Amino acid sequence: MRSIHLSKSLLAAALGGVVLFTGISTQQATAATVTNPFESRFLEMADLIAQGCTLAVPLDSAAATEPTPDTTLPILVDPVPLSTEESCAAQRHQARISRAFSGTGAASYTDLRNRLMQLKYPPARMYRMPDFSGEPRVRLDLRVGSERLALEVTDLGNGVMVEAFGVPDGLKVTEVRLEPQLDRPMLGH
Repeated sequence: MRSIHLSKSLLAAALGGVVLFTGISTQQATAATVTNPFESRFLEMADLIAQGCTLAVPLDSAAATEPTPDTTLPILVDPVPLSTEESCAAQRHQARISRAFSGTGAASYTDLRNRLMQLKYPPARMYRMPDFSGEPRVRLDLRVGSERLALEVTDLGNGVMVEAFGVPDGLKVTEVRLEPQLDRPMLGH
């Protein structure tokens, strides 16, 4: 009887090591593969986007400017800069979201959320933000592993504005201060 418990312990330790070896925490891996099909599909999509960005050409300095802090929102910290790979992935996410909303808007937060779910972004990674000029706004936490990438998607009536930003380690995407960049919307490509 005692040797059976030892075998189960060794098996559990080996499986735990395999999960940790992949670079994904045990909690994320379990949720993604067993209980959360949304997370699993998102991780597959994020991996495909990241693979295309590993050999990315550096971005020009205009694309890497930091947004001006907005002190009117109850947000705590400024965004952090994105790496070249994260900036590349951000541009790909921005383009696919902008194309999906091109020529249409989201009538409500629920509509915006449902359409993002159709694009394989899991609801657990979406955070409702206060409306901007009466239009729904959501933040997407796209961080996988040690990445810092997040997006803010704001409805514009005939499309969406998608802004990428970096989230400091240990903070929620809702704790980052952003000022809307109305002069740089990405409307369809």
